[in-house]
Amino acid sequence: MNLHKPQPDRDEARQALDMLTRWAATAGDAEIAALDPALARLLAPGHNGPALSRDYPDGFTADAAYKATLPDLQNGPASLIRGARQPIQHVGISNFRLPLKFHTRDNGDLTLETSVTGTVSLEAEKKGINMSRIMRSFYAHAARAFSFDVIDAALDDYKRHLESFDARIQMRFSFPVKMTSLRSGLDGYQYYDIALELVERADVRKKIMHLDYVYSSTCPCSLELSEHARNARGQMATPHAQRSVARISVELVPGRGCLWFEDLIELCRAIATTSPQRPSGNRTKDRRGSG
Repeated sequence: MNLHKPQPDRDEARQALDMLTRWAATAGDAEIAALDPALARLLAPGHNGPALSRDYPDGFTADAAYKATLPDLQNGPASLIRGARQPIQHVGISNFRLPLKFHTRDNGDLTLETSVTGTVSLEAEKKGINMSRIMRSFYAHAARAFSFDVIDAALDDYKRHLESFDARIQMRFSFPVKMTSLRSGLDGYQYYDIALELVERADVRKKIMHLDYVYSSTCPCSLELSEHARNARGQMATPHAQRSVARISVELVPGRGCLWFEDLIELCRAIATTSPQRPSGNRTKDRRGSG
């Protein structure tokens, strides 16, 4: 037989808190800590703490002496870790953006908005990282025209500042290329999503270029159904085209020459020539049907 005790309501909780507060007003710190260390701060005399300023401290400066007093869970002793000691495979910061310069094969250097993701792996005796150090490591090298050499330098900073055994950086950007249409001969810009990634595992670094190549393809199901409608019922039918994405990842091996962004795009265009002319644009039509 199970007996269920009724849960105290808000009034009963308030009465209990008042009783504890009255007791704490005459009890010593040792008595309060002995009752329950977690409640020591709540029940101690003046438990609401000192009055806190509500004004922004314009004259405050975080000098070296003040910084030395700040807690540092990342680089502090293992005794600060609460909970299970488990290694962390990936921890870091995702999608912080900044303008970066990139070398191109055909148009010199381009400055493009770039999304950066940086992660590290931590041993079981490390509980976390200071995320700002990942950004500072990257900004220290971002002023240079970008290449994998600069990512190498940023990754070295990651490992040194964060004391990590594995690390990775990925940068994503939209790369513009002027293309000529298949039939009209008109030119227009196509944008290709490219990512550069540097991965280090067990002191082995790999440099990888990723390309999301978008192309148009005919849906084979709708094509067969349309042909069946035409042949079997004499019914007009139209197969639809669909937007497809081929995700290409290429590992760049030292000493094998330079692979430009344009080179990889042209290799894809040689295989799938139906690259849509407007990958991110939308056609609009008003209610009268004019497009």
